[in-house]
Amino acid sequence: MARIAFIGLGNMGGGMAANLAKARHSVVAFDLSEAALERAEAAGCERATNAREACAEAAAVVTMLPAGRNVEAVYTAEVFGAAPASAVLIDCSTIDVATARRVSAIAEERGYDMVDAPVSGGIAAAAAGTLTFMVGGSDEAFAKAEPILSAMGKAVIHAGAGGSGQAAKICNNMVLGATMVATCEAFLLARKLGLDPQTFYDIASQSSGQSWSLTSYAPLPGVGPQTPADRDYQGGFAAALMLKDLTLAMEAGTQAGADTPMGRRAAELYAAFVEDGHATTDFSGIIRMLEARSEGGA
Repeated sequence: MARIAFIGLGNMGGGMAANLAKARHSVVAFDLSEAALERAEAAGCERATNAREACAEAAAVVTMLPAGRNVEAVYTAEVFGAAPASAVLIDCSTIDVATARRVSAIAEERGYDMVDAPVSGGIAAAAAGTLTFMVGGSDEAFAKAEPILSAMGKAVIHAGAGGSGQAAKICNNMVLGATMVATCEAFLLARKLGLDPQTFYDIASQSSGQSWSLTSYAPLPGVGPQTPADRDYQGGFAAALMLKDLTLAMEAGTQAGADTPMGRRAAELYAAFVEDGHATTDFSGIIRMLEARSEGGA
């Protein structure tokens, strides 16, 4: 089994590092949070005192960090030069495409194989080892990264060259954000028209209105499979994270010259939801804001 440095042990990274340890890899973990380090140790990881120490002698470096500026700073100041040239570098953060491509290019110049490998699935999937990884990088880098990613997920898909994983992630989540808003609107309209929510679900989930937001993540409690809606919209994918992904998609659209009106409107609605104090609420909880507006409460 490989020696793996894991940097960034938050809600997602902590579960991912634990699954690597469960797969019998030697995981050397680092985070600025003492509590996160203690949880990693309890899950079978070895504690490092800093990122450079974690990277020493590693066959792979995995990072899960908050934003592009963090990724660029950690790789340029801590990882490059500390990790052996033979190590594969795997960034699982969700960041802007431009930064992902820039860091990947620097890695190549320094002689490293690197992939951007953002995830889909959320905290529960990170803990269960059932994430989907969207991977950008060369064929050689992907081949080195795939066995490590497979220990943390159910699907590992090569999206293309460096930055392609980030491109796939933000496009995927733009679909998710926009369809969730439409799904919420449809449930609210169905109720106003006298349809029982479960009956509407039974019909739409078998018809052309079917989507993941409806059939797997219905935004009303007691409808369909259990979702955060059944837990007062807690413990899911935070609205602030959805807003982050939609913002990245809008920035990428501007840079690429792509018109994204539905994505833009979804970003505006999630910005209002977050600004209203719901940053940590599951993103499907936006149905409450839409309901209040339809009743004249906002």
